[in-house]
Amino acid sequence: MRFDIDIAITVLPHGEGLPLPAYATDGAAGLDAVAAVTETVVMAPGARFAVPLGFAMAIPPGYEVQVRPRSGLALKHGLSVPNAPGTIDSDYRGEVKALLINLGDEAFTIERGMRICQLVPAAVTRAALVTVASLDDTARGSGGFGSTGA
Repeated sequence: MRFDIDIAITVLPHGEGLPLPAYATDGAAGLDAVAAVTETVVMAPGARFAVPLGFAMAIPPGYEVQVRPRSGLALKHGLSVPNAPGTIDSDYRGEVKALLINLGDEAFTIERGMRICQLVPAAVTRAALVTVASLDDTARGSGGFGSTGA
């Protein structure tokens, strides 16, 4: 498997004994991360919870790590990331957590060591905003939500 960047990771005491985030297959875009909860957490429908992942990272400048839901948990249980994708900035050094929301109809139980989210490293493009008197015209113009069809 080919890797494009190195990300330093420190396992925190409550993350000891858990697997580090890892790609499930050679073609996977995201690293599966597991819950480092110290006791079982039950999320009622509509509830949100910041799931501790038991580690901190030093992401290289020019990159971020996106926190994304796992598709199987989203399909089967309605578990998602409310700010999807969540962003971990390169200058953050605290514990990585996955902010989850239960959009399902039933309570969802989070147990220690269960695969809970995906982490996707991504390059960041930074922009300089330039104030101008007017913008160029386009066929769409200022048409917003739903303006191009259903």
